[in-house]
Amino acid sequence: MPENHARTPEPRPDGASDSRADAAGSAAPAPASAGSRAAAKASQSSGGSQVLSWLKEIATVVVIAVVLSFLIKTFLFRAFFIPSESMVSTLDIDDRIFVNLLVPEPFSLSRGDVVVFRDTKGWLPPAEEKPEGPFSWVQDGLTFVGLLPDNSQQHLVKRVIGLPGDRVVCCDDGGKLTINGKAINESYVNPAETPQIRNFDVTVPEGKVWVMGDNRNYSADSRAHMDSDGGFIDIADLEGKAAVIAWPLSRITTLGNYPDVFRSVPAAP
Repeated sequence: MPENHARTPEPRPDGASDSRADAAGSAAPAPASAGSRAAAKASQSSGGSQVLSWLKEIATVVVIAVVLSFLIKTFLFRAFFIPSESMVSTLDIDDRIFVNLLVPEPFSLSRGDVVVFRDTKGWLPPAEEKPEGPFSWVQDGLTFVGLLPDNSQQHLVKRVIGLPGDRVVCCDDGGKLTINGKAINESYVNPAETPQIRNFDVTVPEGKVWVMGDNRNYSADSRAHMDSDGGFIDIADLEGKAAVIAWPLSRITTLGNYPDVFRSVPAAP
């Protein structure tokens, strides 16, 4: 059988080589088009831009939230932590509350309001120095802008019983508190215990209030500090009116001032 040998191309009469064979022998893969490279680069650039845009949006939202929280905390509401049992059963230990900073100014204070005030009278022992931890500045910063409640022990929370000019007396023959001669039925007082009688007869000076805790037997309130400025609190020391229990979730509620209790109390003479 004849062998199948590759045919050697015969030279052309003009001496030129066979261009088809040269082209076939020197053929190479076609390089990727410039359009496909540009498309891949554009796709990578688009993905990076989307991530950067997303990060910018997150940062913007966080900044806006912090600014709004700071403004709210400064002008409208501020969060506080309840460390004691002096206001049980209205407020429990570890409750977190929001305080309306618009009371007593520009909105007026009322009898029965639950208020938070600064301890400028020395009712509390000096606060202990907090140990500096690696992230204590974070907690301080979040408290400052209002994202965390104020855990400071130099604030107190009580209920306003007497306004400027009121005469508050404990107690009448029935063991009830009287304001301007009118006995009141204090339905907010902790019903678990009968309050111990602690006699006093005071007239609230201008610019001050008389405050008492709802858990009367466990509240070192105005009654317990009559040797210091008569037991009165300066209205200027009030942070505001406690409006809402915000935490724990099972106790979320608004805080009222029991207008029915004080409705029949006459104006101060």
